[in-house]
Amino acid sequence: MKLDAHRPVAAVTGASSGIGRATARRLAERGWQVIGVGRDPQRSAAAEAEIAAAVRGNGAFTMIRGDLALMAEVTRVAAELRSLTDRLDVLINNAGGVRDRKIITAEGTEATFAANHLAPFLLTRELMPLLKVSAASRPPGSTRVIAVSSSGHRTVAGLDWDDLQSLGDFQPAVAYCRAKLANILFTRELARRFGPDGIVAQTMHPGVIASNFAAHGDAAMRAHMAAADTAPPDEAAETLLWLTTSPEGGHPAGRYFHDKAEEAPSEAAQDDAAAAHLWTESESLLARIGAIRPV
Repeated sequence: MKLDAHRPVAAVTGASSGIGRATARRLAERGWQVIGVGRDPQRSAAAEAEIAAAVRGNGAFTMIRGDLALMAEVTRVAAELRSLTDRLDVLINNAGGVRDRKIITAEGTEATFAANHLAPFLLTRELMPLLKVSAASRPPGSTRVIAVSSSGHRTVAGLDWDDLQSLGDFQPAVAYCRAKLANILFTRELARRFGPDGIVAQTMHPGVIASNFAAHGDAAMRAHMAAADTAPPDEAAETLLWLTTSPEGGHPAGRYFHDKAEEAPSEAAQDDAAAAHLWTESESLLARIGAIRPV
């Protein structure tokens, strides 16, 4: 992708299907230069072809392939992205999902926690220099990091600091909801740490969307999604587009949205001490597996 210095640049994870694909297409149609991240080669190729056809020269779209459950892959994806652009105006951390059982990755992390929390944490950390370049040159509040969380965060009382990855008594839905709580806490701490640099961090609940979200979930999760009254991915993409481009999606940072409206997340999600502690624990975990240098 050949970048135009006069057009904004966005990165969207999980862009090969569902919400991410719809969001990437809408941004590209509006003239944005979009770098998508997708795991499945066939879906990624299909998304690239579809969006390129829809854009018709207005914007641009390219895909980077990577399995974000592995931190080595996250680091590689970040390096590839840095090779494509020297700035990043918006990062949408959308990729995630639920599993049907406890899966330990080759790096020793639990896959649900890794894909839903550690990956966006590490990717944002790796891309922070590009975000800072954007923030230094764009209007205040227009450089943004947006996390796709879930209302499921309300079903858990908090994070278990003695078992952050839910490795003990593993329950797929609980592990997922804890990871979605982690998304909101990470966003609050990101806003606190990098707000002075001009970077706005927000999070959102997409709603119950018709997608392949539960494809790897257990029977109960698949049955729940099959029976649910779902909305099309474009509905969630509309809110993400609004958060990306509207003045209302800017300051103040660290907020939680659904359907283009701010909502109060759970009490546990508003715990700033927990947000700071999660940041420290996440860095320690990543350092232990060699994904980052110890701090």
